[in-house]
Amino acid sequence: MRILVLGAGVVGTTSAWYLAQAGHEVTVVDRQPAAGNETSFANGGQISVSHAEPWANPHILPRLLKWLGREDAPLLWRWRADPAQLSWGLRFLFECLPGATRHNMAAIVALSLYSRRQLRKLRQSLDLQYDQLQRGILHVYTEPKEFEAAIEAARIMREFGLDRDTVDVDKCLEIEPALADARHLLVGGDYTASDESGDAHKFTRALAERAQAAGVDFRLNLTVDRIAPGGRKIAGVLVRGPHGSELLTADAYVVALGSYSPQLVKPLGICLPVYPAKGYSATLTLAENSLAPTVSLTDDERKLVFTRLGNRLRIAGTAEFNGYNLDLNPVRCQAVLQRVRQLFPRLEVESEPEFWCGLRPATPSNVPFIGRTRYGNLWLNTGHGTLGWTMACGSGAALADLISGRLPEPDFPFRRC
Repeated sequence: MRILVLGAGVVGTTSAWYLAQAGHEVTVVDRQPAAGNETSFANGGQISVSHAEPWANPHILPRLLKWLGREDAPLLWRWRADPAQLSWGLRFLFECLPGATRHNMAAIVALSLYSRRQLRKLRQSLDLQYDQLQRGILHVYTEPKEFEAAIEAARIMREFGLDRDTVDVDKCLEIEPALADARHLLVGGDYTASDESGDAHKFTRALAERAQAAGVDFRLNLTVDRIAPGGRKIAGVLVRGPHGSELLTADAYVVALGSYSPQLVKPLGICLPVYPAKGYSATLTLAENSLAPTVSLTDDERKLVFTRLGNRLRIAGTAEFNGYNLDLNPVRCQAVLQRVRQLFPRLEVESEPEFWCGLRPATPSNVPFIGRTRYGNLWLNTGHGTLGWTMACGSGAALADLISGRLPEPDFPFRRC
């Protein structure tokens, strides 16, 4: 079939790759001048199956109360006159029930494990280079109560097939010696040796180049204005570029536009509970021989990740629910740097930090939408939240199977909207 993929982030680009490998004629449309230039540009860099516990869980509610009114809170909710925000928030509270949390965790782990396997196959077959490290992910805790809750979460994840091991402070320092100066802050950790890290932007650009060489057509600098229905199917997509507007047609269409997906499908009568969660990152260029971590870390208390990308250290995380606002909040930027100084006081850098923010497409459950819509030739691959990089290859491969009429491998609720 001729397939039009809307979005050239890591999810859209992997979708295009796997669809082309399945024998389809694929075109990708994106408003940016290059692939991976929005939410995939400077994210946390983790292939983090170990981070599969959804935000919506019974333990988050006391934290939310503690964070209210704090400008530097790991999760900042800015009330807006926005029905979508209110609806999303109410659904989020429902997903915090223990039964819902366990169900969602099972789905996330299943897709993430499959995705990690697909990434490894892809990296080996294409010899992709993206500052990748296969040294695992260490999840550290500084609050005893949170560590106790994490022990139970780790046990559940092991039931789902994930090798997430609970470790004491001594083991944390053995895994990542750069944490030695923060020993007094730590109470324990979780370590998943099979997790990975790498630069999602570099990966997306490299895979886009391979996809182009394999025949995928990337139509960049084109803004998607609307999807035109034609009865029970989609008739085409109206796009706008430097030379005016045009109608692009195909046999099937894939919406992989992250946080902007709900805006595009709403006129079609499809209500997607996907809301933008603004995440921040700071990228530090390290001085030679700087005492910096080489194992990717997750700081539970501040909801930050630390990832080594060559001679750079990427610190990313937090969530600000403020609509489609992309302004950098200086208070939140400085909170990121303050945590770096607490954990790594001897870190030496060569230049000023590069701050960035991006809109992560969050569902209340943290489970993405992958599957066909009520329109026979319109498909979704969106809503991956903080795990877009983790789930990208598996989502793309599974979607290609669905569109090609095959049953995907992972045990995942592929949904119809």
